[in-house]
Amino acid sequence: MPYGTITADSGLTKPITINTLRKMKAEGEKFITVALYDAPMAAMAQKTGVEVLLVGDSLGMTVLGYDSTIPVTMEQMIYHVEAVRRGNNKSLIMGDMPFMTYATPEQAMTNATRIMQAGAHMVKIEGGEWLVDTVKMLGDRGIPVCAHLGLTPQSVNKFGGFRVQGRNDEQAEQIFNDALALDKAGADLLVLECVPVALAKRITDAVSMPVIGIGAGRDTDAQVLVINDILGLTEQPPKFSKNFLVEAEDIPGALRKYAADVKSGIFPSDEHNFG
Repeated sequence: MPYGTITADSGLTKPITINTLRKMKAEGEKFITVALYDAPMAAMAQKTGVEVLLVGDSLGMTVLGYDSTIPVTMEQMIYHVEAVRRGNNKSLIMGDMPFMTYATPEQAMTNATRIMQAGAHMVKIEGGEWLVDTVKMLGDRGIPVCAHLGLTPQSVNKFGGFRVQGRNDEQAEQIFNDALALDKAGADLLVLECVPVALAKRITDAVSMPVIGIGAGRDTDAQVLVINDILGLTEQPPKFSKNFLVEAEDIPGALRKYAADVKSGIFPSDEHNFG
């Protein structure tokens, strides 16, 4: 396979960059993203060919025992970004910006600098058109940005729970327009979470940046799952997830199975999607 994923044994042979992912989008090859939080799993992801690692504020729920991502602090994010970076020197690493650490462009600049200095290659922020100035400022100063639309977990209290977004025409059009605005502002990647399949495809086809889906169908340029879901460690797994360990002999086998099913289009299937 091109772009560093050669065999199951060799894993990634060279660092993955934004240009790598743009080329994969242009050539129609899907890439793999895993949300994880420690050095051993990060090293395993490199050996099994995972192109992108997300050190997500989901660690609040998967590692720290919170009931949402909102309590996660900058110090906790930096701790886990540093750990992941020590375990992996070839995957592209994204670090989440915690709740209310990017409310203004200036605040975003200060905190994004800390995430990048901890070892991330890119920061991820949740929100729509209101982030245009922030995306421009960060990009102009050499900090790549992954935007996040749809179900944005930091807004769970505003949404009234973890709910699918974009099911009515007004919501769908707003998410679509937000995606166009962020793309024009210079965002480098986009995560679409828990949106209808048709909306995800429309956005993926319309924007120049690669789109990573989670609960957004198979038409996005990539998929992301949390390592806990891939390994069946989540007590009540979300609809969009799958336990790949039941089809593998060990953890590396589960990661390879996840990667193979994404690249071949087997995963996600209709049962994992929202109409």
